[in-house]
Amino acid sequence: MSETKYITPFIFALMVLAATALLLPDQSLATQEYVFTGQTMGTSYSIKLVSAKPLSESLWQEKIDLRLKQVNTRLSMYQKDSELSRFNAADKGQPFRVSADFYQVLQQCRDLYRLTSGAWDGTVKPLVDLWGFGTKGRRQTPPEPGEIKTALMHTGFNALELGDHVLTKTMPGITLDLGSIAKGYGVDEIARLIREGGIENYLVEIGGELAGGGENRHRKAWIVGIANPDQGILNSGLFKEVRLSNKAIATSGNYRNYFEKNGHIYSHIISPKTGYPVENAVVSASVISDTCTRADGLATALMVMDTDKALALINSLDNTECLIIRQDGKKRTALRSSGFKAYEIGF
Repeated sequence: MSETKYITPFIFALMVLAATALLLPDQSLATQEYVFTGQTMGTSYSIKLVSAKPLSESLWQEKIDLRLKQVNTRLSMYQKDSELSRFNAADKGQPFRVSADFYQVLQQCRDLYRLTSGAWDGTVKPLVDLWGFGTKGRRQTPPEPGEIKTALMHTGFNALELGDHVLTKTMPGITLDLGSIAKGYGVDEIARLIREGGIENYLVEIGGELAGGGENRHRKAWIVGIANPDQGILNSGLFKEVRLSNKAIATSGNYRNYFEKNGHIYSHIISPKTGYPVENAVVSASVISDTCTRADGLATALMVMDTDKALALINSLDNTECLIIRQDGKKRTALRSSGFKAYEIGF
């Protein structure tokens, strides 16, 4: 007769506990939220990391600041020795070798220019400077029509040739202003840095542009807000809250950066086609997409485009949604792409 083996109640209880731990989510590991803040690209940033494992706050702060410094050194219009500034100073026909960062952004720029039929154009710097919203200081009066016409002659993204990490001007006076896409790229790069560090749950914000990965410390989707587009009011509250999980959101608006002359308001959103600040009643455009670079550029383009064409464009794109806010007199209207409500709180 073979020997019968018995399992004691104590050992059996341990086995049940072990099996239960394998089947259920690990609630015993306490998650901690780490917050990092600072200044970059002429604005502020705030980054949240959620991890069950202890993180070195000093190391992560150093890694974040170093990567943002690298991006800013390549894309800043305000640093005279930045890669972008050096390209802007280059002559027509001079091949300019670009870094990996600059090249990635330029590829996105080319795609956005074609996708929006020129509503997004990274060569509007002469116009932005002329209207007092760029690197040459503010102004309180609109420029003369002749000045606008001259500036328009030095714009057009199609006047740039992009080869293999080489950018060349085919027309004199072409310069780049990547302010409407650089922050989005910075957000994407920090999000990538975090994922490569083995962290899946994070929220990255630079100057109001955001990317959220995974979940917050309460194991729910990140909730972020879209500001009320109230002119001249810095903290105007929220127009809408949205859930953000493994997505990015960017908002463009004309309600904070503008000047007024003789009762007329001139915003910093300049049409690449007319050379004048846009006047289409759109006061805010928010875009949700897979990358913040794309969302950032599209949000600017939607400010320029006719709203019907803007909605048709977004509805034609995969994994991309938008909320456009119009202000017609005292009437405010929210226009949504077909899938935007899925992200809204309250729907």
